[in-house]
Amino acid sequence: MLDLSRFPRIDLIGGPTPIQPLDGLSHHLGEGLNGVRLFVKRDDIGPVGGGGNKLRKLEFLLGQARASGADTVISVGALQSNHARLTAAAAARCGFRCELFLTRSVPREDPDYTGNGNRLLHELFGARVHLLPGEADSLAAATARAAELEGEGRRVAVFPSGGSSALGSLGYASCIAEILEQSSALGIGFRRVVTANGSSGTHAGLAAGLAALGRDPRLAKSYTVLAPLDEARRITLGKARDALALLGIDRAISDAEIVIDGAARGEGYGIPTDGMREAVTLMAQTEGMLLDPVYSGKAFAGLLADVRAGAYRPGDAVLFLMTGGVPGLFAYRGEFGVRPV
Repeated sequence: MLDLSRFPRIDLIGGPTPIQPLDGLSHHLGEGLNGVRLFVKRDDIGPVGGGGNKLRKLEFLLGQARASGADTVISVGALQSNHARLTAAAAARCGFRCELFLTRSVPREDPDYTGNGNRLLHELFGARVHLLPGEADSLAAATARAAELEGEGRRVAVFPSGGSSALGSLGYASCIAEILEQSSALGIGFRRVVTANGSSGTHAGLAAGLAALGRDPRLAKSYTVLAPLDEARRITLGKARDALALLGIDRAISDAEIVIDGAARGEGYGIPTDGMREAVTLMAQTEGMLLDPVYSGKAFAGLLADVRAGAYRPGDAVLFLMTGGVPGLFAYRGEFGVRPV
């Protein structure tokens, strides 16, 4: 049992998210799955801001902000940041003012990318948005803005990219405990829990939670979609260790216990791949579920490639953690062959 009761927390999800079998996809792919059973954990759904994995992190981040007396939250991310969207939405729900520092991290200037998807929603949820060039230090800019607001008498909490601090990562330590309980209730022993790795807090939280519960952190595997492989492993390992320290668990996590794959990243963050397009289309047309083009689409493409290559044994059950980001599809309209009429 994982005791997180000493950490202030605001409920943004309302209960466990469901685990569902991918029956339609499995029927469609048939022998191509080599007998592997695929399931999804629906962290893409939720009652706030369109849902997504950042809500689990924000439960702890906003809980601490409220406990500290903050009236304003500031966070950072790319122009199409899902975390920024959900920070703005959750702040509105909880009565905080919100400011966002967004960088132009993807080399695109078309109207779909700069004005639709998450970008449309950031200000709709009431956030004040500051736009920065791609190479800017957004966290430094956010910290300077926090000092300015505090000089005016405001109380400000600053959240890192993706909400991926040690505190935010506790959202996924909690999630893996939830998954293990559901696994037991369903009578399914998952060979792996697979997800995308951007700012690394989701995988770090999963690994820390597994270690804290006496389980093997290698149950969790991620596909990096942001940093190159070695950097992603280093960052994830550091954040997993920080989360364990925050939990007060005297247990070391080794580099070998952080399992990350770099094959699905493609040319870089936010840059589409053929595998992503196939994965998004397959999931939509066989399950009626939407993967996003930046995170889950690439990660699911990586999972499909591994299954087809025989990385899992017949009968293995693999759980894909869907992290949300559906608004991003609207920023990538042209990648799926849809043209204005």
